[in-house]
Amino acid sequence: MKILAVLLCTAALGGCSLFSKKPAPAAAAPVASAAPAAAPALNTTPAAAASVKSDGKGFLPPGESGNVAIDSIVVVVNDDVITQRELGNRIKSVTARMKAQNVQMPDPADLRRQLLERMIVERAQLQMAKEMGVRVDDQQLDRAIGRIAEAQKLSVQDLRNQMEKDGTPYAAFREEIREEIIMQRLREHEVDAKIQISDAEVDSFMAAEKAAAAEQFEINISQIMVRIPDNATAEVIAQRRARAEEVMRQLRTGADFAKMAATYSDASDALQGGVVGWRQPERLPPVFAEALTKLKPGQVTPIIKSVGAFHILKAVDRRSLAEAQAVAAVQQTHARHILIKVTPTMSAADAKRKLAELKERLDNNAAKFEDLARLVSNDGSAAKGGDLGWLYPGDIVPEFEAAMNNLKIGEVSQPVETSFGIHLIEVLERKSDDVSKERERNTARQAIRERKVEEAAESWQREVRDRAYVEYRTDDGAAANK
Repeated sequence: MKILAVLLCTAALGGCSLFSKKPAPAAAAPVASAAPAAAPALNTTPAAAASVKSDGKGFLPPGESGNVAIDSIVVVVNDDVITQRELGNRIKSVTARMKAQNVQMPDPADLRRQLLERMIVERAQLQMAKEMGVRVDDQQLDRAIGRIAEAQKLSVQDLRNQMEKDGTPYAAFREEIREEIIMQRLREHEVDAKIQISDAEVDSFMAAEKAAAAEQFEINISQIMVRIPDNATAEVIAQRRARAEEVMRQLRTGADFAKMAATYSDASDALQGGVVGWRQPERLPPVFAEALTKLKPGQVTPIIKSVGAFHILKAVDRRSLAEAQAVAAVQQTHARHILIKVTPTMSAADAKRKLAELKERLDNNAAKFEDLARLVSNDGSAAKGGDLGWLYPGDIVPEFEAAMNNLKIGEVSQPVETSFGIHLIEVLERKSDDVSKERERNTARQAIRERKVEEAAESWQREVRDRAYVEYRTDDGAAANK
């Protein structure tokens, strides 16, 4: 099945995908463009239309076809064809993918029309690429597939086995990847490379962003978290809720929040008074954001239950995003980590126990952090010894950032749990760096480029489609809508 939308993007091929967010617009009804002066040199007699090679790319001579229709032509695109088998295979794979994702299916006729239009655009692009000499040789293709497999933490053989298990022949999978790379390179040449951005556009974009920031805000948050153990019984859950309710009772009678966090919280930031830091509401789970946005500085939320814990949050302070951006200096942290993911065979408790053992070895100088990261870590940074490079505030998830910010240089954290798994974190160095105007302008320029590329790519795809000679065929093989 076509899983390439995710695979190709993670393989750093420039964001291409079979079903990207920038598909060619589907026509309301299939109307062929005007034929060029010289119609394509195709044998388009009814006899030939009923006898296509089994690979769907050419014709058997009428005398060799016998009286058996191996395949039939659906659409002629310039000097190539789309066959009924090709269209049927595409419909089958897309239908399976949509059902797997619980996406409501459109009317079969609408699905067929949209997929056929997309295939016409793809075929026209591939023909253009061929005329321009865009090629992807087997060595380049092997490297791309290797990156796809690596992104899925699979060997190439494992990836091949997975494709064939899903009913996709590996040879067909390779050609789909090859075509995706070719179309991406064509787009980069015809669209991306021609995008220009003026300084005036950057100035205008930054002014609009500043005006929007004045209406946005962020909240300085502290938390108390009472964890619910894995596979907890109803009795255990009730006990943990009672603990959270006791904390809330003491807070209502004037107890200090930071002291209560240090005493009762199971979060990694407990001994720092539960300080999470400044967060925009949209970066928080919706149930947290909804409760916090109703609070004034100094107030606390009611008890909030998540999947694995009870939470009490405090809105320490509140400020506009414009005020936050006006802070001239920001702290950058150079950090590295070891990540163990929670899986059916590796529970959170087991991961924490394993990382606690690794921390003890590090504290006793019995091992080097980078060696353990290469050996144990389940993260892509493992090959670099767990090195994450220089991190700005907001670059990483809140739990990781809060634990990291509380470490001294050279200090290794206790196991820290995030949505990615369990981490050991080490801070290598810190620096305060002015948020330069040049960095802001580069960020704005990139945002403008992404928007322009999206718009230009859609326009270019329409032009490619409009220039193509397209001839639809009726069920009996006769030409229609020339």
